[in-house]
Formats: sequence, C-alpha cells, structure tokens
Amino acid sequence: METSSRRDFSKAAVAAGAFLNLNPRARGANERITLGLIGGRNQGRWVAGRAIKAGAVVKTICDIDEAIIDMISPEMEKAQGVKPGRVRDYRQVLEDKSIDAVIIAPPDHWHTHMALLACQAGKDVYVEKPLSQTIAEGHMIREAARKYKRIVQVGTQRRSGAHYRSAAAYAASGKLGKVCLIKAWISQLRPSIGNPPDGVPPATADYDMWLGPAPKRAFNPMRFHYNWRFFWDYGNTELGNQGVHMLDTAIWAIQMMRGVENCLPSRVSDSSGIYWLKDCKEVPDTQTVTYDYGEFQLVWELRSFGAHRPQEGAIAGTAYYGTDGTLVVDDKGWQVYGAKGALGESAKSAGPLLHEKNFLDCVKSRGVPNSDVEIGRLSTTLCHLGNISCRLKRDVRFDAKSGTFGSDKAANALLTKTYRAEYPLPRV
Repeated sequence: METSSRRDFSKAAVAAGAFLNLNPRARGANERITLGLIGGRNQGRWVAGRAIKAGAVVKTICDIDEAIIDMISPEMEKAQGVKPGRVRDYRQVLEDKSIDAVIIAPPDHWHTHMALLACQAGKDVYVEKPLSQTIAEGHMIREAARKYKRIVQVGTQRRSGAHYRSAAAYAASGKLGKVCLIKAWISQLRPSIGNPPDGVPPATADYDMWLGPAPKRAFNPMRFHYNWRFFWDYGNTELGNQGVHMLDTAIWAIQMMRGVENCLPSRVSDSSGIYWLKDCKEVPDTQTVTYDYGEFQLVWELRSFGAHRPQEGAIAGTAYYGTDGTLVVDDKGWQVYGAKGALGESAKSAGPLLHEKNFLDCVKSRGVPNSDVEIGRLSTTLCHLGNISCRLKRDVRFDAKSGTFGSDKAANALLTKTYRAEYPLPRV
C-alpha cells in the first residue's frame, strides 16, 4: 500500500459503504463469477487455482509483495486465458464493482479487517482458515456477513467432503454407543527456523503494510512469509493452522448431537510447551488440549517433532470413541472398529473436496455454503479457547451463551486484542 493511502485507513472503513451492492439476487448457473485474490502466496494461490478450474475468473491479484504477484500471475493467466490485474492495496479490489467476490488469504492478523470491509463493500467472501484472530473478531465477521447479506465461506475444506459428513453422521447416530471421547490430532515435522538476526525487508514488499494492525517490529526473515504462523502477533498457533481442520470435523458430530447453539465446551485445559527445538518459534511444538462438554471430552493432540503414525494409524485425523465402537476418519476415508478390533462399516473418500466450487455455487444461488461463517466461527473459537488456556497456563471456564469467561478478567482480556493505531478495526 502507498504511504498516502495508509493515512486514510480510518476513512476507508467508513467510505466502504458508499459502494455497497445491496442486490443479493441469485445468478444464472452458467454465469461466470469474477474474483479478486487478496494474498497470493501458498493457500491463496491454490484456492484461486481451484476456483478458476470451477469456472471463476480472477480479475485482480493483490499482494504486498510484488515478487509474489510476479510468481503467480503467469500461471493464472495460463489457467484462465486472461491476464489478471495487479495491485498492492486491497481496498482497490473492494472498490472494483465488477468484482463479485474476494478470496482473503493473507496472514491471520489481517483476516478480520479485510473480511469486514469486504462484506460492507458488497463482496462475497472466501476467507482462509482460521476465520479470525480473536473470539470477538469472529462475532464481528458473522454479524457483518448477516447484516450485508453476504456469502462467507471459511477455508475448512473438510466440510465439502462427503465421507467427512457421513463419518460425523455415523458418530452422532448412536451406532457407536455413547460417545465419551472425541480426539483430533496431527503428527508432523516442523524443522528448525533458527534464530536469525533482524534484517532488511525485501525491496519488493511493503513491510509496514504487511504488519498492518500487528505491533510495529523490526523485520526478521523468520517472522515473514509462511513462518509468521509460529508467532503470536500474526497467527493462531498450530491449533488455528492445522488443528482447526480436525477440530472442525469433530465439532460436526457435536453439532449433530447437540445442535449448533451447544457446540462449545464449558471448560478448557491446555498442557503444552516447546520441548524439541529451541529456535525463535513462540508457539508450542507439543500440545494437548482437553475440552470438557460435561457429558464427553474433546481432545486435541499436537506432535510437531515427527510425522510418525500414531496409535490411530492416521497422521492427521479425528476419532470418535463410543461404548460400542470407535470410528477413525482421515483424508482417505473412515473405518469403524468394534470389539477386539473387529472391522465394522467404512467409507472411502470420494475424491477432491470441491470447496471452492461450493462457494461459487452459493454466490450464484445465494444458498448457505458448506462452511458458512457461523460454522467457521465455532471451529475457530475452539482454537482460540485452547490458545487462551495456553497463554494463561491454566484452565478456563467458558460461557458460550455470553461468549465470555464470566468473572475471569484475565481470560476476558484475551477475547479481544490491541490494534496498531494506523490500522484500527473497521466499524461496519
């Protein structure tokens, strides 16, 4: 973003309403959706590519790093037959009335600012997981989506997988008996990122804009592209990065068993630490979070020191443990295990998840997407609850109806965050 445009950031939050499109009419099934991509590295790149395959066209790529645009623009031009435009200021994307929807895929600390203003600007939104960086932000995005009648799909792709849906339905059906424990996990290898000294940002990037609402800091190469997720200022730990996928699968069955309004736990207990590499990462490499629902437990397990197969067999998955059987589900499918390990019912993955296609279909039909903003908010809230317990180094008790921790002032303080003065939270 140019320095002059940054001065008017607060005004932009108000002015965005001036170009609001209040017509949420359904579109023809064959009508091509025009997209703007905000944040082109990694997930943004792949989401846009799949959206192009599903029939959309990316009109504009927005990224604070010109090198990223240089890298992905040719492949998108090849994929869609049209060269996308390029900008560094995401508000230019929102101001373009010919753009129907945006893909929001910058670091987590930018999600809320962009999603709020996109909804106000009349754009439908595909926002990468996790939805927000705080619990309060999640509520705000949901309310903005409802207020402006926007389609908001969160990038928890398992919601578009038929075998994940049938696994949740099986677990909620009673066929496993009483489900007393649900477990979600990942075993992965996170190599060392070292402890490099601060340096100079790449000449191709606007580092101050990259920081945005996060605290002002000297540039460090390990706090920048990709590795930002290992620092509290920008990410949501591995819970929000990896765990949100498996926890979303878990909460799907909970949603079926208890209703959407009763998907969140009453007590959360974290036990975690950095037990392997002593590099500059700030977030745990080993973690167990227990979510107490009163009648059953949900447990998250993180192992970032080795991608070895855990007891359940899947490197990353979700398991429902009942009195009469266990169901384990991962990307390949699901399997039920009965007494003495006897194999029960099973299902295989039906192939690509087509999450982007579902989003585009809903932009046209104005239907509810598979991972609607409220679904994404609930799964993201689980991640925030675990991180709050982690940061306080103690249990916390949560009241889902009020969305607070009752009289726990220290926990309630972490429902929100402080934003850099130059990048205030938009009012929508």
